[in-house]
Amino acid sequence: MTRPPNVIFVITDDQGYADIGYHGNPDLKTPHLDQMARESVQLDNHHHDPLCSPSRAALLTGQYACRNGVWHVIHGRHLLNPAAVTMADIFAGDGYRTGMFGKWHLGDNYPFAPQYRGFGEALCHRGGGVGELPDYWGNSYVDDVYFHNGKPIRCDGYCTDVYFDAALAFMETHREAPFFIYLAPNAMHAPHIAPDAYAQPYMAQGLPAERAKFYGMIANFDENMGQLFARLNSLGLSEDTLVIFTADHGTAAGYDPETGDGYNAGLRGKKGSVYDGGHQVNFFFRWSGNLPAERKVRQLTAHIDILPTLIDICGLCGDSELAFDGLSLAEALRGDDGALPERSLVIQLQPDQPRKWHQTAVLNGHWRLVNGAELYLIESDRAQENDVAAECPQVVDALRRDYDTFWEDLRDSFSQVIAIPVGTERENPTLLSARDWHPTEGRVPWRQSWINDPAYDANGFWWIEVTQPGRYQMELRTHPREAEQPMGLSGAGLQVDEKKWSKLVAREDCHATFDLDLASGIYEMRTELSNVGGDRRRGAYYVYVTKV
Repeated sequence: MTRPPNVIFVITDDQGYADIGYHGNPDLKTPHLDQMARESVQLDNHHHDPLCSPSRAALLTGQYACRNGVWHVIHGRHLLNPAAVTMADIFAGDGYRTGMFGKWHLGDNYPFAPQYRGFGEALCHRGGGVGELPDYWGNSYVDDVYFHNGKPIRCDGYCTDVYFDAALAFMETHREAPFFIYLAPNAMHAPHIAPDAYAQPYMAQGLPAERAKFYGMIANFDENMGQLFARLNSLGLSEDTLVIFTADHGTAAGYDPETGDGYNAGLRGKKGSVYDGGHQVNFFFRWSGNLPAERKVRQLTAHIDILPTLIDICGLCGDSELAFDGLSLAEALRGDDGALPERSLVIQLQPDQPRKWHQTAVLNGHWRLVNGAELYLIESDRAQENDVAAECPQVVDALRRDYDTFWEDLRDSFSQVIAIPVGTERENPTLLSARDWHPTEGRVPWRQSWINDPAYDANGFWWIEVTQPGRYQMELRTHPREAEQPMGLSGAGLQVDEKKWSKLVAREDCHATFDLDLASGIYEMRTELSNVGGDRRRGAYYVYVTKV
């Protein structure tokens, strides 16, 4: 090898361990992923958190996500602390060209968005999925508007194809220098929309419609993976490029735990569960001629191990001041079965205000302690049906102590205030959406199509950081500017900490604007919109904050 390896890190959304033909799925066909598995070192006891943002934050930093302010996918708890050093920061610091394509879900504003986190080029949708509240209005997976380095551009074609095409173009442009690509399609996240050519074969098999479309999205992704490998071959880059495939957590639609319908490779649970079906995922390292083919690492590994591993096997300088929660898997990947020590790892799903033992699994080898009470031995009980806590109290006590150590180390992280800066030179105006609220009442809509449904009338507050004192204009809306729809309301209110403002608005108005002077600092900002009768109140789902 005459230069550092290129790295293409592919991470899908909602595709579980069993959502691949290689692991025995009787319905799903994934020939290119199956071939990749046969050519890769596989982490076969590998775990992420059971939801999107925490998994991605841990993968990108080598630290437990909550250490950097991320422990949920909404409620402002998905904003990656600006002080966190990312995988892209480290690759860029070593001279790599860095590109990100697809789903980010760690903050849409400055300084959270990918173009501020080490990526020289970024093409992404906003929020946690296409068509969600912060995304460009009306996106529907085909011919959408995505954000190229923060600027909206129209992209022709199906979403997964768009992101792969952009990644391949980036690869060709930078083929003479080492490159790092983070390729993160929104597939297979809901809504499940797949081109007919990919979904129809699964419809014809008689599968439920949602699963057929889910599998159709995977089939399209698999075809794109085949094109990626073909392009690497045609450019003569296969032996110079490490390709990684994984997903953020367990399956969303390949299996129904309530009915047992579908296929889950014998695992219990799905996305959002702290049983293994919610967090065990595929992780393949394919590096022809440099790593063994079809080697399975069966020791316990997790998201926090990946960044230190890449620093090691790519020979990166990294940052000597960084303290990782994970460890390098390099020797295990190369063939040393004794390279990894026994250790406990924590998988969790915390609410807005975290609680000890809430939706938590402590993993150690083949032991699983779930929510501090249930104990399973995966080696003989893959489906986690036989709780052996009463028979093994010493194991329960030991794992509970390990969790106590974890909690004491990290609990101060749960009090972090991650505020969204406004009035910066890098972003003005700043668009705030209810996706980043800390909710105080009601059900917050996460899809754009739910905005007008009274069942989703809700409210909450943003933490904002006024970076420069001065005059600010707050433009409150029910829909973003590109939608330009009348609010159909009569009153609007704004509150910044204890100061309040209100005004009447006409039903045909598309927005209500407040001008106010703000000193530098961090504030809680709330809004309220009401109709003529006063029987419908909710927050403004969109606010444009402009320093005048």
